[in-house]
Amino acid sequence: MNKKITRLRRAKRTRLKIRDLEVTRLTVHKTPRHMYAQVTSSDGAKTLVCASTLDKELRKKMKSTGNIEAAKEVGKLIAQRALEAGITEVAFDRAGFAYHGRIKALAEAAREVGLQF
Repeated sequence: MNKKITRLRRAKRTRLKIRDLEVTRLTVHKTPRHMYAQVTSSDGAKTLVCASTLDKELRKKMKSTGNIEAAKEVGKLIAQRALEAGITEVAFDRAGFAYHGRIKALAEAAREVGLQF
């Protein structure tokens, strides 16, 4: 079976569980070159805050946007923006990606800033 189809099936299972819990969701997506994170409402209809390696303030700091250091910066930025918006607790939606490497680095950086999940 195709890797992408398998990953999306894992993601769907997680998203259905989060929808049942009715909590705000921190969704991450990674490509070989960039990391994206957004906090959405529990049903996924509205994006509350977002951050990515495409943000101008992050691009000035980093040499490369597809590594663990970049993921940590995105995690810190998304947590800061979420806390400023009054969001303290989220469910972590890793979009079917393994909790490893850049995904893990982003999650741990967000936790260090004060986001709970």
